Amino acid sequence: MISTSEFRNGSRLEIEGEPYYIVEFQHVKPGKGGAFVRTKLKGYRTGSVIDRTFRSGEKFDEPNLEERDMQFLYSGGDDYTFMDTESYEQFTYLKKQLGANTDLLKENTVAKILVYHGQPISMELPIFLELKVVETDPGIRGDTASGGNKPAVVETGAVIKVPLYLEAGEIIKVDTRSREYVERVR
Repeated sequence: MISTSEFRNGSRLEIEGEPYYIVEFQHVKPGKGGAFVRTKLKGYRTGSVIDRTFRSGEKFDEPNLEERDMQFLYSGGDDYTFMDTESYEQFTYLKKQLGANTDLLKENTVAKILVYHGQPISMELPIFLELKVVETDPGIRGDTASGGNKPAVVETGAVIKVPLYLEAGEIIKVDTRSREYVERVR
């Protein structure tokens, strides 16, 4: 059980049978009446953000969430196969169960899979991944590091904006949270 006094950003709670985490919260003590807590909650399954107000001292169940470190093995269509790094069991999940960054998955990448009642509800990749650029417009003489950006297709099929001077075949570091180019890997 989690009480409103224990709310923190990122705290997990279950409301009406759905798992949520707190995006932001605010304890309010009006001059008249009882204290309450205003929250913004994001649903793990739907990704939607809801505003809820709770009386101070209310208690909630914590969702039965389990984080598993899993190594990505291969994909076939919308099926993604992972291996649990502890038990070595293989699991196949659908693309829609894993979230938005499946196109950044590279073979042998270890990701954290969040499991709720035996079903995956989200995937967290390492913060930085090194990916090879396989296709991009050629760099033109005079393009500088301070210039603009161009789209580049990386080895996983994802499209990332990169500086104009980058060529196909180069390896880049990508921030998986923002899907942005960080630096060239030498």
